[in-house]
Amino acid sequence: MTQYHYTECGLQNVYINGLPTVTDDDGDEVIHIPFINELHAMIAMGIVKHAKGMSGAELRFLRSEMGYTQVELAGLVHKDKQTIGRWERSEIDIDSTSETVIRKFAIEKLSIPFDDGIEALAKSSVPTAQPQLIGIDVESDGYKLQAA
Repeated sequence: MTQYHYTECGLQNVYINGLPTVTDDDGDEVIHIPFINELHAMIAMGIVKHAKGMSGAELRFLRSEMGYTQVELAGLVHKDKQTIGRWERSEIDIDSTSETVIRKFAIEKLSIPFDDGIEALAKSSVPTAQPQLIGIDVESDGYKLQAA
């Protein structure tokens, strides 16, 4: 069991603790990541619930998980496609109101358990230079988001 820096999802801030290693056909030990959909749901929950503004890469992850194109997301938040692209490339900060709406869309579209309400989302949707790590533990019954 080891900590794994999970960059395959397109994010640089996701770490998974307790992944099993398996031996491949060549005799090398490799990490086995089971239940990718459940893992991505945990990552989405970590993004939505963290108390700092989301990064461009996190926005791109959420948008992809929700199944939206840049054009579709732009229409939902009343922006143009170029603005979504600039947010995702971290050229400009995501405005707080749009981020709050995007978080709410993610909660509903991805069925993320969130009972704190729109006020908590609005307080968290503030641009920040502080990246937040998303730590996930592997448990016998699946994945669990580490407490922030």
